[in-house]
Amino acid sequence: MAIYCSYTSVVHKLMKTKLHIFKIVAKHLSFTKAAEQLYISQPAISKAIKNLEQEYKTTLFIRKRNSIEMTKEGKSFLIYVNKILAIYSEMDEQFLHKKETFPKLINFGVSTTLSNYIIPKIIAKFRVQFPETNFNIISNNSENIENLILNQEIDFGITEGSISNPKLQFEKFIKDEIVLVTNVNNNSFKKGSIDIEKLQRIPMIEREKGSGTKVIINKFLLENNIKKLNVAVTLNSTEAIKNYLYNSDDYALLSISAITEDLLNNKLKIIDIKDLSIERWFYFVKRTGYLSNTVEYFEKYIRLNYNF
Repeated sequence: MAIYCSYTSVVHKLMKTKLHIFKIVAKHLSFTKAAEQLYISQPAISKAIKNLEQEYKTTLFIRKRNSIEMTKEGKSFLIYVNKILAIYSEMDEQFLHKKETFPKLINFGVSTTLSNYIIPKIIAKFRVQFPETNFNIISNNSENIENLILNQEIDFGITEGSISNPKLQFEKFIKDEIVLVTNVNNNSFKKGSIDIEKLQRIPMIEREKGSGTKVIINKFLLENNIKKLNVAVTLNSTEAIKNYLYNSDDYALLSISAITEDLLNNKLKIIDIKDLSIERWFYFVKRTGYLSNTVEYFEKYIRLNYNF
C-alpha cells in the first residue's frame, strides 16, 4: 500500500510540473523564456509539452520557425490547467503547510514597483492561511532596501537590480520588461513605434536617483550608445509619473507590471522602440550566508503565488 501511495504521489507531482510548464509557455509563447523563468533547459520544456500533447492526443502549440502560437485546443486546455493548478495550490496550503508556524511579525523590504503592483495581493492571500502573522513592509527604492539589509534592519528584500556586493546574495524572482508609455490620446506616433533618434528627443519623465528602474534604463542607454534622454521632470514614484502622464503628452519608461490596469482602462498606451527591448529581473536579496526557514518558505510562497 505504501509503495502504491508513493508511486501515486510521484505521478501527481510529474503531472503538476508539466501543467505548470504548459502555463508558463502559454504565458510567454516562448519555450526559451519559459526555460529562463523556470530555470530548466529548453529541451526539458519541449519534452514536457510534447508529453502533454501525446497524453491528451491533441496539438497545443503550432511551432513556427522563430515563434509558437496556441491552437484552439491549447487555449481550451489552458482554462482547465488554471483550474487544476489553483486546486493543487489550495490543497498544498490546506494540508502540506497547515503545521507551518511563523513569527508574529515579518519585516522585509520591497522596491516600489513590486510594493505597489505585485506584493500586496500575495500578502493578502498569505494571511488568509496564516492570520496570526503580521507584516511590516518597507517600500523604497532598490538602493535603500539593499542598505537596510546590509545594516541588518530587515532580513531580506525584493529589489530591481543586482549590485556587485559580496555581502549580498541575489536570487532571480521574475522577469520584467520596461516599456515606453504615454497618454492614450497622444497621437504623435500613429504607427505606435519610435526609433532611437526620436527616443532621445521626446520629453521624458523619469524616476529619481537610486531607483532600480532608473539603474536598468541607464544601463540600457549605455549599451546602445545613447548619451542621454530629454528629461523634462524627475519624480520619486511610478504612481506620480503615471498621474503626470494622464495629464500630459510626455513619455516615460515604466515597468509593464505597473501599467496593466492603465492599458485595460485605456489611460496609457505603449510605444514600441524599434528593434530594442529593456528587460530586467526582480531579485530576492539577503545578506550572504543568512539562513532562515521562514525566509526560505516565504520566498517559495511568493514564487508560487505572484501571478495567481
